[in-house]
Amino acid sequence: MTDTTTFTLSIQDNNVAHLVMDVPDESMNTLKSAFADEIATILQEIKANTSLLGVVLCSGKKDSFVAGADINMLASCTTAEEATTLSRQGQMIFDQLASLDIPVVAAINGACLGGGLELAMACHARVCSDSPKTALGLPEVQLGLLPGSGGTQRLPKLVGIQKALDMMLTGKQLRAKQALKAGLVDDVVPNTVLIDVAEKLVLSGKVKAGKNHYKPVKLNLVGKALEKTPFGRKVLFDQASKTVNKKTKGNYPAPLSIIKCVKMGVEQSPAKGFQLEADLFGELVMTPESYQLRQIFFATTEMKKEQGVAGVEPSTIKKVAVLGGGLMGGGIAFVTATKAKLPVRIKDIGDQGLKNAFKYGYDLLNKKVKRRFMRKSEMQKQMSMMTGTTDYSGFHDVDVVIEAVFEDLALKQSMVQDIEQHCATSTIFASNTSSLPIGQIAAKATRAENVIGLHYFSPVDKMPLAEIIPHEGTSEQVISTTVALAKKQGKTPIVVKDKAGFYVNRILAPYMNEAAILLLAGEPIDKLDRALVNAGFPVGPMQLLDEVGIDVGAKIGPILQAELGERFAPPEAFDKLIDDGRLGKKAKKGFYRYDVKKKEVDQSVYQLLNISPQGKLASEEIANRCLFMMLNEAAECLAEGIIRNARDGDIGTIFGIGFPPFLGGPFRYMDTLGIDKVVTQLNQFKALYGDRYAPSESLVNMANQGGTFYKY
Repeated sequence: MTDTTTFTLSIQDNNVAHLVMDVPDESMNTLKSAFADEIATILQEIKANTSLLGVVLCSGKKDSFVAGADINMLASCTTAEEATTLSRQGQMIFDQLASLDIPVVAAINGACLGGGLELAMACHARVCSDSPKTALGLPEVQLGLLPGSGGTQRLPKLVGIQKALDMMLTGKQLRAKQALKAGLVDDVVPNTVLIDVAEKLVLSGKVKAGKNHYKPVKLNLVGKALEKTPFGRKVLFDQASKTVNKKTKGNYPAPLSIIKCVKMGVEQSPAKGFQLEADLFGELVMTPESYQLRQIFFATTEMKKEQGVAGVEPSTIKKVAVLGGGLMGGGIAFVTATKAKLPVRIKDIGDQGLKNAFKYGYDLLNKKVKRRFMRKSEMQKQMSMMTGTTDYSGFHDVDVVIEAVFEDLALKQSMVQDIEQHCATSTIFASNTSSLPIGQIAAKATRAENVIGLHYFSPVDKMPLAEIIPHEGTSEQVISTTVALAKKQGKTPIVVKDKAGFYVNRILAPYMNEAAILLLAGEPIDKLDRALVNAGFPVGPMQLLDEVGIDVGAKIGPILQAELGERFAPPEAFDKLIDDGRLGKKAKKGFYRYDVKKKEVDQSVYQLLNISPQGKLASEEIANRCLFMMLNEAAECLAEGIIRNARDGDIGTIFGIGFPPFLGGPFRYMDTLGIDKVVTQLNQFKALYGDRYAPSESLVNMANQGGTFYKY
């Protein structure tokens, strides 16, 4: 047996070696450049042992194969050449593994991602467990990178060009059965027999060793026409580039680099493909886009380890209840049952509300069953976690009640009193209000320390952010417990101060108002939306207002204006939209038409608002006017302590409203621009358009001191 720090090589009685990777003091395996010498030593020993019949590569971790490369390595790279050297090092090690003249089979259980999948693909065959935790993918694009250890060259040989591009351009992860169907793995078995099956595969004589071990990819007639002919490949690569440009608007360089690498390997030679992969990997590491995306990764990783209040442990949650079976209530119940895996009791005033909540969950799960992502029995098991009632039966043992009823203060206060009457003294009351102060909701509570805000974003099953809003009297343990629950539900929570709009809606309001002001000044609806989408937002402000509901926006505006001042005053003309029944998508009538197949601007809006659309401003000017209102308000929120730090503010905007990730969030973006330049631009806009652009005092002070939001 050979035992290095991370790798153990043990030879079994059947002359099959087990090569076990187990990074000390880590819950998951990650690849580090420091392992290069260890791996080289192990490979030399394998080559020297002529009696070996093959190798099974596996993990010493319980539910993880290899979660990827340690991206901390990239922080020390000061040039593209240094990053390229890291990529070539990985390529060379995996090439040595692939070149072994005895079969190497990867036995995969759990996460096999990024560099982990590149390692597995360098093996001559792969077997994976049927565990729900098993996932295979190359998510590097989400960090603004490409797979740099041979992934762009090996994946197409295993699954075909189309499937490989789909996986790498989206970062999509495959479950075990999907990986088998795609040809990425050779077998799927229960974890209890994973190593045995891998050994049998090694000894079967069916696994071809050496670099050229690939089996032909199974393609249908269309696949063959696209992948096996020069004309077909040209169509394929051209279409992939066209789709990427349409989606990224040129803001993310990594996807096009991935296409170039795959094309080079297929059209020229694998050697040239590997070379280009390393070169482009080095270039991408040094791009500002990758830097910002990696900072987001580090921030979210750090946040996963934090509690609501440092040093205060959360109490145990065994059962949750939701008040209200509407869209939000149904979504909250769904993530509680399916992600937090907690029984959830839904209360609504009528049976129809309960049916709607159950249908919400059923439709989402049934979609997974139809796509064969889930067994019907598993769907039934998850649905059984949700029960309903029109009274408070079954509430006596609930640990947390999440309220998702109408935005009516008196109603919410009565809900608090009902819960105090029907639940335990320790039961937490969490309100999903988007605008009402939590202190006011708790004003009539007997146990105000148990009341807290837990603000989700719609649709709940997709949006990753949750705002946790304690009022002044909320207990620290309630804060930690609510944060812990949000994490179990799959959310990234940020703790924010109890003030009008909290954080996300507060900084969104000036941005939306400015878009409305631009519309009333004659800028066309589609031009406004296009300008912000091209700047990197997922949807434009007018479409967002249609999605959220114009009436919802109209309710929040006056609350913010009353508490925070005139800069939050919504344009009065928008009352005309509500009077006309234009509430947005839900009413099939808003800024856009929803009675036609292809979404188009409803031209009658211009007449209703007495606008003559002309479009005088450049797109960049439009984007900056909206964006700088948001940046200024974000700085003011930090100065007021609405958010705990700049990191939470950045993650909140990216996860809550889709702030362009490649910019890193408002605070990272202001640091990149330079605080002095941000203040100068705000003052220029103030001179042109009014006092609403007056820069936050905190920004002015920071500019004078030459400061930044982050330490660099």
